[in-house]
Amino acid sequence: MKTEITTDLKLATFQAKRVLNAELPLVWRAWTEAELLDQWWAPAPWKCETEFMDFREGGKWLYYMVGPEGERHGGIQIYDKIKLEDYFSGKDAFTDESGAINEDLPVATWKNTFVATEKETTVTSFAQYPDTESLETVIKMGMSEGLTMAHNQLENVLARLIKG
Repeated sequence: MKTEITTDLKLATFQAKRVLNAELPLVWRAWTEAELLDQWWAPAPWKCETEFMDFREGGKWLYYMVGPEGERHGGIQIYDKIKLEDYFSGKDAFTDESGAINEDLPVATWKNTFVATEKETTVTSFAQYPDTESLETVIKMGMSEGLTMAHNQLENVLARLIKG
């Protein structure tokens, strides 16, 4: 399967859509449990390391992308609304080493939506940036390529979990 990326520079929006070969409850877990997110969220050869995760409305997920040379880039998702196995939304930002939001880099509001079919689940991630420049910044940072790689890794994690 392939990740479909759509951007609108005028509206400063980014959307990624992926059909995953797994049932909704498992896909939901892969997006909402730190132990599973750490297995796929960072594009290889980078790794994701969760500092902490509190998946609830008002909670947050603080993590680091760790590179092959040990370089670390922080990220945070702050959860606003959660509807079990339907969607979750909030704020997404880069952080400094202490976990504080890095105001020099773009902050997005986003929503991840999950739709089940008989044996597959479609996940759509929609992000709204404050302006065109912010969206262009994350695109230049490789967001489309990185997310596609992460989705490919997610497919592998799901296949491994299904096989047990």
